[in-house]
Amino acid sequence: MRLRTAEQADLPAIMALENASFPTDAWSEQMMRDELDSPHGRYLVADADDGSLVGYGGVRAPQGARDADIQTIALAESARGRGQGRMLLRALLHEAAGRLAREVFLEVRADNPVAQALYASEGFTEIGRRPRYYQPDGVDAVVMKLNLRAWLAAGTVHPGSDMSPASENSAPKHPTPGASPTPDTPGPAEPAEGSTG
Repeated sequence: MRLRTAEQADLPAIMALENASFPTDAWSEQMMRDELDSPHGRYLVADADDGSLVGYGGVRAPQGARDADIQTIALAESARGRGQGRMLLRALLHEAAGRLAREVFLEVRADNPVAQALYASEGFTEIGRRPRYYQPDGVDAVVMKLNLRAWLAAGTVHPGSDMSPASENSAPKHPTPGASPTPDTPGPAEPAEGSTG
């Protein structure tokens, strides 16, 4: 799997995977288009060896802000269970670090223990729950937080890809993209059912 920066040309493939991964609360095409265009975040896509798009993920991390949010991660079913979700997550965390974030937040469905285990294994800890957050399913959101500086100090290697980290560039589920979180009110994000690493 190869990671690269998402482009607007990837939008049809991203939306196909979005709708497959989140059948009850997928983002609209316009919401996703706006996310790809936003200067306050970075979206990555994962290409299989045959060039097909098999995953995507996004982080909202305004340059210099203390907090960042993993907005979403999704993998095609064919790409799950081989560590690729972990690779995508780590790439997004490095993007947040390059934008000088200190803490990273996310929300994950309470009925997705595989994704929760992935995040916990990278150092995320549960800090709260949002009852019936995911609609129309009525599923709770588990709110998790990562101390990014401690994660970096642990020496996690940046995954291989053809992209430059943000530090080198200098430059639903998730119902409302774009909220800026604080430690008490993490922004909307759902690292997806597909992020099974």
